[in-house]
Amino acid sequence: MRLDEFLTRVRDRGEFHGDDEAEQVATAVLWVIASRIPPQEAAGLARELPAPLDDALRMERGRPETFGRAEFLRRVAQQTGARPRTAEWDAGAVLSTLAEAVPREHVDRLLARLPADCADLFGGPAPAGERTEKGHRETHRETHREGPPRPRRHP
Repeated sequence: MRLDEFLTRVRDRGEFHGDDEAEQVATAVLWVIASRIPPQEAAGLARELPAPLDDALRMERGRPETFGRAEFLRRVAQQTGARPRTAEWDAGAVLSTLAEAVPREHVDRLLARLPADCADLFGGPAPAGERTEKGHRETHRETHREGPPRPRRHP
């Protein structure tokens, strides 16, 4: 998938104001993913993504860290300057696009490395017991982003 296609999908799904904001959020989510998976797996995933998104996965971070969904979203929120509920929305916009952009075997390996309760962020069904109002995203963006869009920071 070309960069412009990737960013358009992230922008539309995340209801971002432009491609710059979509790229900043995508970079932040990929950066957090890279800290959770082995470097060789991150490099393989990076080869499937357009520049400059691939760079977020190529940074050497040593051994993969183990953390759950809440910490994953907290780190995304920290990188983007968003609230944790907004970070969930942001991560879903990026990861559901990622699931369409890369071969299925990369997605399967990534899902195997992440906590099971992160599957819904890739656009798949939430695990049993996790199905709530997460599907009602139209109102979520309005209620969890405050005021005009904040400037985003690159990780």
